[in-house]
Amino acid sequence: MAPSRRSDTLRLVAVLVAGLLVAGVGGVWLRGSGPASAKGTDNPAVRRVAAGQPTTTSTPVEPAATVPTQVPVEVPADPYANEPVLKIGTIEIPKIGLRADIYHGITLRNIDLGPSHWPGTAMPGENGNTVFAGHRVTHTHPFRDIDQLVPGDQVIFTVQGVRSVYVVTGHEVVTPTTLRIVNPTTTPTGTLFACHPPHSAAYRYVVHLALLASP
Repeated sequence: MAPSRRSDTLRLVAVLVAGLLVAGVGGVWLRGSGPASAKGTDNPAVRRVAAGQPTTTSTPVEPAATVPTQVPVEVPADPYANEPVLKIGTIEIPKIGLRADIYHGITLRNIDLGPSHWPGTAMPGENGNTVFAGHRVTHTHPFRDIDQLVPGDQVIFTVQGVRSVYVVTGHEVVTPTTLRIVNPTTTPTGTLFACHPPHSAAYRYVVHLALLASP
């Protein structure tokens, strides 16, 4: 990213975080600027979901020779910018007793309803990094206990009836300006993140996943 673009991005991150704190939501970390509503359905897999067509299976795709072409969309300065509300499936995390609907969007219009898929990242089951943001202490607080997850715990996405099983590979705590967690990967991986610690937006708790091969 060019220095000027990086600077603009970090300024908008600060604006967004400030908006979350004022609103008292404190449950997500987002980045950048730009019209999310115009880009939110660029992923062909999302268009297939919206059209009621299947996306993929839970079998990992062979590692690609190069980084996939997914590009995470940038976040508008307004956390409630106009964006379609789109429910795409469910998430289950047996370790913490979670089963919730999942949505597709970058603004709080979707994240307030449940864990939401970052547009421009891989869809569950696809090659690449599928990224989900969720609240810890507000609304249905689906990610309240993600800090209890340890390597080997399962995270299961079901999209259009297709079940993709991931396992936790690790976690980390990062600052709000750590943007690498949404970067594409060359293998089927996943990322869950939420604000940390609960009731604070000082850091982001990040859980890393890897797609489990089918027997």
